[in-house]
Amino acid sequence: GGGGTTTLTGAGASSQEAAMNSWTSGIEEQDSGVQVRYSPDGSGAGREAFLAGGADFAGSDAVMDDEEYESSKEQCGPDGAFHIPAYISPIAVGFNLEGVDSLNLDAETIAGIFSGEITTWNDPAIAEQNPDVDLPDTNITVVHRSDESGTTENFTEYLNAAAPDTWTDEAAESWPISGQENAQGTSGVVSTASETDGAITYADASAIGDLGTVAVGVGDEYVEYSPEAAATAVEASHPIEGRSEAEMALELDRETDAEGAYPIVLVSYHIYCNQYDNADTAEAAKTFGKYVVSEDGQNTAAEAAGSAPLSESMRQEAETALDGITSGE
Repeated sequence: GGGGTTTLTGAGASSQEAAMNSWTSGIEEQDSGVQVRYSPDGSGAGREAFLAGGADFAGSDAVMDDEEYESSKEQCGPDGAFHIPAYISPIAVGFNLEGVDSLNLDAETIAGIFSGEITTWNDPAIAEQNPDVDLPDTNITVVHRSDESGTTENFTEYLNAAAPDTWTDEAAESWPISGQENAQGTSGVVSTASETDGAITYADASAIGDLGTVAVGVGDEYVEYSPEAAATAVEASHPIEGRSEAEMALELDRETDAEGAYPIVLVSYHIYCNQYDNADTAEAAKTFGKYVVSEDGQNTAAEAAGSAPLSESMRQEAETALDGITSGE
């Protein structure tokens, strides 16, 4: 960019949109010389743009698979790309049922609803867990993402891990069941569910709006979503191995029975190159990445989107990884 300003382009997860808006404003207020332009086209589209050289970084709720990682070496040098946790958030299960603001549901029941096995709101499986709720015989309308979505991958990963007998499909960015309602992006599914009596959907909790929400069965308790409950679930995760030294992608424990943990959680990443062709781009990526994971950046996102700030140890690890970005110039 001109005037001493470098423009950093990003694309990807729509779940990050509220947080990203706060980060793009925050980095410019710091007079850092970096401007960020981000297109919330969905995780799959963002990774595709990044790997094709059409974006300087990607936002993704799903980790690159091994084939994508190998492909990243074409754009990012011999060490390829790496993931930095930027945004930890619960995925809310939201529903539109007049007079009902919250429900208790275990994993088997959630899986039964989204698979289409449970079709009315007064089904015994729902009623048994909510004896004090007057449930109507309204038909259930499942609303899912129409685009490739990291939120979908995280949600289906939870269903498959926590209720494998009911949800037999593997985790995937594309919804595996045909014939249900669908909409584009996070805002699309929330809008459709909000306009459809009896609808249920899944979305980043920051965008769930006025929909009723589900407290999820974990062990012997039902846990409502919150940043703290999401962070508790992430603490039970493990790092992915076999990639570059900067790699911070995590394998989440969807079957955790830790007290107070909300297991339907996503860790949304920023994916950067270990090496950029252009020195200005490398410096801008490093500057923006370190702002996002900083205490200021994480608090800004928490205020805008209700996300869970990174732990201090995770923040320090991220700063070290970002400091390692180089340029080929």
